[in-house]
Order: sequence, then C-alpha cells, then structure tokens
Amino acid sequence: MARRALKLASLTAATSGIYLYGNKFLDPNDFGIVRVGRAVATVHLRSAERLRKLCCANRGTFIKVGQHLGALDYLLPEEYTRTLKVLHSQAPQSTRQEIEQVIREDLGKEVLLLVVKQIFPDFEFMWLVEEAKKNLPLELDFLNEGRNAEKVAHMLKNFDFLKVPRIYWELSTRRVLLMEFMEGGQVNDKAYMEKNGINVNEISRNLGKLYSEMIFVNGFVHCDPHPGNVLVKKCPASGKAHIILLDHGLYQVLSDSFRMDYCRLWQALIKADMKRVQKYSRRLGAGDLYPLFACMLTARSWESVNRGIDRSPVSAREDVEIRSNAAAYLPQITQLLNNVPRQMLLLLKTNDLLRGIESALHTRASASSFLNMSRCCIRAVSTYQRSKSHSLYRRAQISLAEALSLWQINLYELFLWLKGSQLGNWVIALLSRMHHSTY
Repeated sequence: MARRALKLASLTAATSGIYLYGNKFLDPNDFGIVRVGRAVATVHLRSAERLRKLCCANRGTFIKVGQHLGALDYLLPEEYTRTLKVLHSQAPQSTRQEIEQVIREDLGKEVLLLVVKQIFPDFEFMWLVEEAKKNLPLELDFLNEGRNAEKVAHMLKNFDFLKVPRIYWELSTRRVLLMEFMEGGQVNDKAYMEKNGINVNEISRNLGKLYSEMIFVNGFVHCDPHPGNVLVKKCPASGKAHIILLDHGLYQVLSDSFRMDYCRLWQALIKADMKRVQKYSRRLGAGDLYPLFACMLTARSWESVNRGIDRSPVSAREDVEIRSNAAAYLPQITQLLNNVPRQMLLLLKTNDLLRGIESALHTRASASSFLNMSRCCIRAVSTYQRSKSHSLYRRAQISLAEALSLWQINLYELFLWLKGSQLGNWVIALLSRMHHSTY
C-alpha cells in the first residue's frame, strides 16, 4: 500500500514539475521552434512512459484510466496515445484481492489530487474521484455485469450485426462470471479489417447506430467502449461483419428529462440551429460555456458547429485547432465538467472513446451517421410525447409527424446516395442535357 502511494506521489511530483517549469527552459527565441517542438515531444513521451509503467504496476483503477487516455487520439498528444494504447490489449492481469486492495488505496489517497490542486489552481478533477467511488463497485459486481449483458442483448436484438457473449448463470457468482468465448480484432485495428475483408466504414456506421439507439432511444448506455472491449469479426458462413461488445460492468441509465434535452440538443447541432443549441446546452448545465460544450460533444470547432457539422469533414487544420484549444481551455473545460449533470460525465467519456475509434479508422462522423442519429432522436422524442399524451387525436398527430420526418430523412439519404453514385451522375447529366436542349 505504502509502495503504491509512494509511486503515485513520485509520478505526480515529477510530471507536475516538468510541466510547471517546462516553459522556462523551452523558449523558442533561445533555440528555435523546431527544437522546442522536439523538446516538448520528448517531455510528453517521458511523462507518458512514466504513466504507463505506473498503470501496469498499480493496475486496477489505473489501467482503466490509462485505457481511456489511450483512446483519445483526436485530443491528446500522440506520444501519450501511442504509449498508452498497449493497455487496451496487453494490460496486466489482477486477482480479485489485488483489485479490491487497489481500489481501497486509490480512493483513500485523494490527498494527491489536493496537492496537484494547490500547484495548479485551475485543476478541478475532484468530481472524477466521486464518480469512481460510485461506479467502480458496480464494475466489480459480476452478477450486475451479467444482467447488463443480457439486458442490452435483448434491447438491441434487432441489430443482427451485434453479438453479446452468452452468460452461463449456473456457473456464475458475484466473483466469477462465466460467459461465451468470442474473439476478433479490435475495433480500431484498421489493418486487421482490411486483411479480413471488413469494411471500416460499415463498422463505423454500425457502431454509431448501436450507440445512438442506446443513448437516445433506450437511455441505457454501455460506457466503456475502449478498443479492447469492442471487437469485430467476419462471419465465415454469412460473410457479414459482426461487432462484439464486451465488458458490461459499467452502464449509464439516463432519466427521461435528461434524455429528451440531449436528443433536442443533438437535433439542434445537426441542423446548426444556434438558438436551440444555446437553449438545450444551458438546460444541461453548460451555462455561458455552451459554445465550448457544443465543441466538446461534437469534437468540432465552433466555426464548424455554426456552419453545420454534417456539411464538411474534419480537416487537418481543424484537428490541430481542436488539440490546441483543448489545452488552452483546460480551466473552462474543468469548470464545465463540474457543472453538468453527473449523467453527462459518462456520456462524454463514451463520446471521447467513440471519437477515438473514428479517428483511428479515419471515418470521422459522416452525413450518413448524423442522419442515423437524427432518426433515433425523432423516434425517441415522438415515443416520449406519445407516452405523455392522453388524447388519441394528439397521439395520431405525433405519429404522423414522426413518419413524415423519417420519410424526409430517407429521401435526403437517397439524394445523397444518388449524388455520390454512377447512376446519380448519369441522371444528373441527363437532366442537365434535357434542361439545356429546351433553350
């Protein structure tokens, strides 16, 4: 126990010192911007290696934190994500007793965070400790994990591409969970997919469908989709690519009021309706920081949010801007995380992990994925409205409006498909010739 605490204290002090005093020794006027960039990269790499070794040594909670950080390709320096990615598939194994001991030790040493808070006044991550206290016991209850697995399998049974391991209850207890063995490649392993003839765009699209259904329609969300928990495999018999969802210990249950506000916020973001973006961001606790909140949710710049996040793909310049702003706005980000409802914290974590997968596969959210999100939001809001209405006429109105909105989305999706297909090009060319021949 004392040894782990000493290791953590040592890492905290060393890393804080490096970043606290680094600017003093990294002045571009002294030895050039290129050398400064190399020096900063070296600092990042050294700190990341220290963090990886600490995670492997202390295991338990540390592994989970390292896995999450390793998935944030779009946000963190490459030296960190490259170093910590190994924890997704090569994490050291722990016994039950070791895990429980690490948790007791981790949650008993909030003092280290308080020390960092004194060094960096803008550091506001005590909420993370409170969330860990609440969620980690659930993750370690294997009967709870088994029930979650069966619930999500039943809830999403219409998705034939989803596979959830079967639970063998007769051989399971709170400390032992026996489930069906499933194997495949990690969902961020683009090389594996190309080697096995799996379409990365299809996987990314289906993953988006899966999580949109969980978040917007059901309000029961798998909150740990790091690449080690989401596998892909091509079925030899059917030739279809399956998504295998593992580790069902941590789920977020969303209240109806929160879910409806979140649905309407995403509808506003997709439509670039800034008045409603502001309205529903404020209702979700963002206050005057609603522009930052919108950028955090979409992983896009404020300029792109205003223009419409489905209008253009993420550019290299925008990626650099997002990474730079994440560091520059750390005090505001931590303030925002302190203010939003606790339900939002795990959703933000889930969003981060999904964005990391998209970044690794080079399939950042497309117009098609936003259309799927829109469908889920429309269905969710309509179902909620019908449940609150006692009038048959009003329920019929809601159903008609729902059908019309879904039809409009289908029509727009058909237009986009025609626009990008050879048939569509031929039709457009033919109509153009017919138009010019009339004059």
